[in-house]
Amino acid sequence: MSEPRSRLEWLEADGLGGFASGTASGIRTRRYHALLLAARRPPGERFVLVNGFDAAVTTANGTVALSSQRYAPDAIHPDGVARLESFEAEPWPRYTYRLPGGGAVIQEIFVRRGAPQTAISWRIVDEAGTGAARPETVRLEVRPFLSGRDYHALHHENPAFRFAGERHGATIRWRPYDGVPGVVALSNGAFDGQPQWYRDFLYEEERARGLDFTEDLASPGVFRFELTARREAVLILAADAGDGGDLAASDPDDLLRRLRQAERARRQRFPSRLHRAAEDYLVKRGEGTTIIAGYPWFLDWGRDTFIALRGLCLATGRLAEARDILLEWAGTVSQGMLPNRFPDKGEGLEFNSVDASLWYIVAVHDYLRAAETTGRRVAASERRALQRAVESILDGYARGTRYGIRLDDDGLLFAGEPGVQLTWMDAKVGDWVVTPRTGKPVEVQVLWLNALWIGSQFSRARDAILERGRASFAARFWNEPDGCLHDVVDPGGRRGEADRSFRPNQIFAIGGLPLQLLDGERARRVVDQVETRLLTPVGLRSLAPGEAGYAPRYTGGVRERDGSYHQGTVWPWLLGPFVEAWVRARGDAPAARREARQRFLAPLLAHLDDAGLGQISEIADAEPPYAPRGCPFQAWSVGEALRLSESVLDEKRPRS
Repeated sequence: MSEPRSRLEWLEADGLGGFASGTASGIRTRRYHALLLAARRPPGERFVLVNGFDAAVTTANGTVALSSQRYAPDAIHPDGVARLESFEAEPWPRYTYRLPGGGAVIQEIFVRRGAPQTAISWRIVDEAGTGAARPETVRLEVRPFLSGRDYHALHHENPAFRFAGERHGATIRWRPYDGVPGVVALSNGAFDGQPQWYRDFLYEEERARGLDFTEDLASPGVFRFELTARREAVLILAADAGDGGDLAASDPDDLLRRLRQAERARRQRFPSRLHRAAEDYLVKRGEGTTIIAGYPWFLDWGRDTFIALRGLCLATGRLAEARDILLEWAGTVSQGMLPNRFPDKGEGLEFNSVDASLWYIVAVHDYLRAAETTGRRVAASERRALQRAVESILDGYARGTRYGIRLDDDGLLFAGEPGVQLTWMDAKVGDWVVTPRTGKPVEVQVLWLNALWIGSQFSRARDAILERGRASFAARFWNEPDGCLHDVVDPGGRRGEADRSFRPNQIFAIGGLPLQLLDGERARRVVDQVETRLLTPVGLRSLAPGEAGYAPRYTGGVRERDGSYHQGTVWPWLLGPFVEAWVRARGDAPAARREARQRFLAPLLAHLDDAGLGQISEIADAEPPYAPRGCPFQAWSVGEALRLSESVLDEKRPRS
């Protein structure tokens, strides 16, 4: 097993905000890699409860390891990775370890949808993979590693950790710390209490990100199993809260069979890996539904939710979930703004985005249109609630709201104050706002004019603003010498000036939104330039090579990475608006859609096997080989790929 396999990651999400994750090599490389990571208040207040385990088998040929850990300063032990013959991610993570003397052990891990439970199993097979060829019993020992920490934190040896467990039938329950969910383990083996600290686990991805990267984990003991041709080892882990506390009355073999059967059937219902990936981001919040922006470290963000929703829900026909999400957010409008983030631990909502509210209006429009197209009835009360939210946003922005967001006399939207970052290019390091874009950013104007156009379907009161804004946009943003659009006009409030940086934001004037603001020759010139200067196989660069501040790689510590976040770094989600613009610039013909699917979508879908297996990453380096970076599992990356696949590039779709 080569070291690059540690770069391939798998995700098993529980639909509540919790998840299990790891690598194809079995070596944990992030603080977030865990067997049991649960959300106490879905989807927030996440705790890492069981980080991992060591496993070993004993046969007539001796004892061999089936696991490996990386320890500081840089040692891999034990050597289980050396006998890892293969890894498969479908339908869930499956490791095959070759045994000396013949045969193999297959280890499987999956998470139950709708409960904080992780099922792990081991079985022995012969050379053909059909059953155990060995006449003797194979003994398996599994030593779990526990912490009980916030999922962003790291754990270190301390006297407060409680190793003692409570036994109830086939289960054992640990409560490592007060105020942290407990852990319940159900097994068909025997547990032997052998408390021990394991020190200095090293997480390579954390080290590469310039963060703290070592931790200590507590192991309360060892599970012992006997593997035969007819008996597999079963270990089911659960958070001791909600649905996780029902294991004591269960037979482990029967429960594994039922969970495996239910999960296999659920996963087989999805028409593609991309459709199944979409399910991971739709999670519970209170009594409603929300969208996780990305795994492993994001929760739900407003901007990400409304961008991703169009692909995750509308393109896949999940209109009920889309309705629930939009209605839930409708009640959070404040001074014309929707929050961009629900903090993890119940603090106040964060209103720090100019575009999240406008993306919400676009999502409402697309939802209502999808409902009409498919003949789904939208209740009058629900339509009124959505309309009220849309009009509250438009009125609030027109009157003026936080952070200098206000309607200017040219019909365009001004936004920004010193020290804040309001657009999707929102990186900030301490007091340094990397790309402030104060003034009138191009994509914000396109979103604002789209929002006014959508609002006109409810009320004609803002038609004059819309027409004035459209005229101003055409006059003020076109950059004839460069054949493209300015990125920001009136930058920093300096009226009449323009930021000519070549960025992807201009593409929204042609694709990605319902109302196209640029067409004809100008549209074609913009699309061609974006293709030439920004397009990569996995998305668009956030800044063109040769521009001041261009960063070819997203590497280094926090300051270096955040400083390059929108300075060239590739964003896969931007491929959605670009491809739609490319197709529109060619008349939205079926032949153009067919060509675009092959030229642009196919390379992106190849990324499903690159980093987050079955998923699409948040970002990538701006130069070959376009190494994936950031979150390996990102909602709007998956959402825009689905929107392209199922809607924009559908050859049977009528021309727009």
